[in-house]
Amino acid sequence: MPKEPAAKTTKPSNIRVGIGGWTYAPWRGTFYPSDLTQSRELEYASRNLTSIEINGTFYGLQKPASYEKWYQETPDDFVFSLKAPRYATNRKVLAEARETIERFFGSGVLLLKQKLGPVNWQFAPTKKFDKEDFEAFLKLLPASIEGQKLRHAIEVRNDTFKTPEFIALARKYKVAVVLAGDSEYPQIADITAPFVYARIMGTTDKQAKGYSAKALDAWAERARQLAAGTTPDDLETCADAPAKTAARDVYLYVISGFKERNPAAAMALIKRL
Repeated sequence: MPKEPAAKTTKPSNIRVGIGGWTYAPWRGTFYPSDLTQSRELEYASRNLTSIEINGTFYGLQKPASYEKWYQETPDDFVFSLKAPRYATNRKVLAEARETIERFFGSGVLLLKQKLGPVNWQFAPTKKFDKEDFEAFLKLLPASIEGQKLRHAIEVRNDTFKTPEFIALARKYKVAVVLAGDSEYPQIADITAPFVYARIMGTTDKQAKGYSAKALDAWAERARQLAAGTTPDDLETCADAPAKTAARDVYLYVISGFKERNPAAAMALIKRL
């Protein structure tokens, strides 16, 4: 018989920590018990983590039945974030993405109900900042659909976005700028929305938990500060801080790096929080 999923450690309700996806062969026997059937991996992961970023949505539309299944297999307080389809962001003229965006939200996404967290719109490193181009795209992102409020994050990977003008635009439309930690991508830690979306990418095979204890302590403290509405001094920003600070939700995902260690790093952060 497969082992029962371990109970989650109590954590601050406004900070969620997770990984990207849940199907990865090297996690079997390391993160997942060796006798756990593959069909129960999401069930297990969702009881050890507090959120998961679904990556498959970046590559293609998922079936409504899949969203229903994911909803049923996870605890009531679990939250998924979704990577938006690359067909919406990997285009020369962003204003032409309306049809792709509408098709995505009509594909069954809303079947996640209260477990639907932020949608991450990731742009290629070659995409440069153009105010008119990006504002046209942000206008296409729905604030709600069928009474269900939506949250949007934008992940930009070109240095041209490191400008106060971009931060002002993100704040105008209340979208979060993804905080890229421990990576080759530009770090933009400015608070621009009622929530924070962070992706940390520095796990290594040299650490049993992906990160050193010192590094895990540092990210846990940064998450606490971000949840309180303040930006940690050791993170890079592009503009002045907001005039007012307020508590906000934080979604932090351990992504990329040495992927085999990502669940261990995420669970270590949850324990610290």
